Amino acid sequence: MKNTFRHLIFFGAIAALAAGCASSPSKFYTLNSTAIGDGKSEAQYAVAVGPVTIPAEVDRPQFTVQVAPNRVAIDEFNRWAEPLNENIAHVVAADLSKLLGTPRVAAVPLANFDPSYHVTIDIQQFESVPGKSAQLEAVWVVHKAAGSMTLSGRTLVDERVSGSGFEALAAAHSRALAKMSADIAAAIRTEVDQKP
Repeated sequence: MKNTFRHLIFFGAIAALAAGCASSPSKFYTLNSTAIGDGKSEAQYAVAVGPVTIPAEVDRPQFTVQVAPNRVAIDEFNRWAEPLNENIAHVVAADLSKLLGTPRVAAVPLANFDPSYHVTIDIQQFESVPGKSAQLEAVWVVHKAAGSMTLSGRTLVDERVSGSGFEALAAAHSRALAKMSADIAAAIRTEVDQKP
């Protein structure tokens, strides 16, 4: 009887291990720059982006998805390829580079980079509803390096997801970030145009 029980435990452990190995592998996603320049004159100044802060519930490798008004789920098999706040900073920098028409935009920290403007971003909502929407709410501040001038704004975007998978969800978040980047670029251009 004892030997039979041991065999059952042994084969049960082997079956559990095999099931774990056969589970779906994790998939990794990134946000991408989707902004399109408007053909205005090329910016003659440099812009630094960062730091970017994000809500604690999405500050993890896994996708956090909204499943009810007051409930989220952590998807273990769909993950961000890099820390989300860093990915957002890189995407916004790439978006601003296109929107301002200059390659002199970078996510901080970057050695030997002396920007004229510094953009900080506080993402207050980064909500993912698969197959439905990607919602973004952010407060951003543009600091001018010379002097004490600051510009601030709030961007709210509810971007429709065109597809049912996580790739479509990441693409919708990328489009939402491009809209926020357009607001930031417009604020910078307005300040530059007001210079005497």
